[in-house]
Amino acid sequence: MSERIQHECGVAMVRLRKPLSYYQEKYGTPLWGFFKLFLLMEKQHNRGQDGAGVACVKLDVPAGEPFMFRERNIKANPLDRIFKELLQQYSEMVASGTIHPEFTETVKKNFDFGAELYLGHLRYGTSGGYSLSASHPFFRRSPWPTRNLMLAGNFNMTNTMELNNSLIAIGQHPIFASDTQALLEKIGFFLDEEHESLYQALRARGLPGAEISRRISEELDLVRILTRASQNWDGGYAMAGMIGNGDAFMVRDPSGIRPCHYFQNDEVVAFASERAPLMTVFDLDVASVQEVPPGHVVVVKKNGRLTSTAFTAPLPRAACSFERIYFSRGNDLDIYRERKALGARLADQVMAAIDHDLQNTVIGFIPNTAEVAYYGLMEALRLRRRDEVKRDILDAAKKGTLDEALIDDLILRNWPRAEKVVSKDIKIRTFIGQEKWRNELSSHVYDIFYGSVRPTDNLVVVDDSIVRGTTLRRSIIRILSRLKPKKIIIVSTAPQIRYPDCYGIDMSELGKFVAFEAAVALLKERGQGDLLAEVYGLCRRELAQTDASMVNHVRCIYEPFTASEISAKIADLVLPRNIEWTGPVQIIYQTIENLHTAVPNHTGDWYFTGKYPTPGGYRVANQAYVNYFEKNEGRSY
Repeated sequence: MSERIQHECGVAMVRLRKPLSYYQEKYGTPLWGFFKLFLLMEKQHNRGQDGAGVACVKLDVPAGEPFMFRERNIKANPLDRIFKELLQQYSEMVASGTIHPEFTETVKKNFDFGAELYLGHLRYGTSGGYSLSASHPFFRRSPWPTRNLMLAGNFNMTNTMELNNSLIAIGQHPIFASDTQALLEKIGFFLDEEHESLYQALRARGLPGAEISRRISEELDLVRILTRASQNWDGGYAMAGMIGNGDAFMVRDPSGIRPCHYFQNDEVVAFASERAPLMTVFDLDVASVQEVPPGHVVVVKKNGRLTSTAFTAPLPRAACSFERIYFSRGNDLDIYRERKALGARLADQVMAAIDHDLQNTVIGFIPNTAEVAYYGLMEALRLRRRDEVKRDILDAAKKGTLDEALIDDLILRNWPRAEKVVSKDIKIRTFIGQEKWRNELSSHVYDIFYGSVRPTDNLVVVDDSIVRGTTLRRSIIRILSRLKPKKIIIVSTAPQIRYPDCYGIDMSELGKFVAFEAAVALLKERGQGDLLAEVYGLCRRELAQTDASMVNHVRCIYEPFTASEISAKIADLVLPRNIEWTGPVQIIYQTIENLHTAVPNHTGDWYFTGKYPTPGGYRVANQAYVNYFEKNEGRSY
């Protein structure tokens, strides 16, 4: 994605099923689980760079000794900082003789992260700000191990205020910080109730305190707790939790919006937001990694037993398609194939845009995330050309006109041309306060390879999505125009982003979407500007209704126009006005139909179609339009 939008967070959890001595003997280190957590997080570092956090639980710690630990960091390279500092502590303890790795009891006693259960989180901030207090894992403390709760996740809730109001209704005084805080307190309340119920029943039987504690740990029912806590949750989530006694859970929303995977063997249970990191870190094949089913909670009890249980009523599956287009790393087998298919599905539109003139067309990509789709497009174009050549050769052979000159002409002419056109040169820091100079710096993030394009060439550049159009306007088209091509064609592997997202991606302000900007401009140009006020009234009335009956009235803004008309207007909007080059710019977007063909198992497309998987999504869409019309900035939920 050439434009930075806030990302999906990353989660990792590692639960050892053997004593630390087992890993020391087999793998040469009692920190095997700790290192695996780091690798799982490192392999998902694309999912969050605003902060990182790790936590652990030690099992069967003697009374009086701490058993839960947490480290968080929001500085540059937070993940590296955390692990470097912790490992330095460990090394110093080994050097001083405080720890003897072969005697794992010294590791567990003296090193904070010498533990059996680990939780890690990589954060892209979408709410709660960017302070250390907003970083996961969140921690709810208690002197009772079974009432301590750590929570970390990849999620956004659309109804955080409703969740906070429900806490007020039961007598709490919640801090209105973030949806994470609201969920922590919501789960914590029912954890407390479960704990108290077990305690009273066991105490009434006259059991001693130590036995009561042991029995509560055994009988604590995390499925029942989460079923009760989640009654009014509305959002997309993959959320991990650890209880102080050593129980752990991973819970996923009933629509399967946010991704989560896990695997287990007799040594370890491990979870991650993405499948490929588990495969790489633990040397697994595809079949060994399972998806956490939507609407299920996977529980690992203190004794290591794993269960997967439905905790809420299922909803139609709506796994986020943006995960496949952009967010998840492309080295996953299925994602790699899907991104190639997304590129290949653009071949018809590209061929029409260049008038089938491959010989005078250069095709490149905007770096990194669009590269796999670019390979898919190039492969599709080459296969088409190969079929054309084959047909023409067979035709000529039948007619008796096949000769060396014809073969040379057919084979050497009109093949897709690939060039390295654009590179991302530097990461611009935003330390300059004046917006004019920040924009000037940002315009130099990308650079071009001079001489890669001729004046007679069309220039096709593949991007994975176009959200705001800002980078196209300020940087990409301006710098591509220096190559003086005949025509510039920007190709998006994603459809037009028309509606807000409220399930993880921080893009809820309608006025910042270039597709919305284009539709509004077309309405005004064609004398249909009154529709803007009409939709405002509809959205205001809709927000007064119950969630279950809501309709997305923002769709009315787009209905008068075809997708092609909006794309043409976008091309006009992103074309810089003060450049010497005067050639045409064309914007091509993926169609919804081709998206679903290329990515068949991830049908969540609300940001493209306005069809949301939960009632809260419709409320957010209508609220986003009200905010736009009233010129109110900020999130719409």
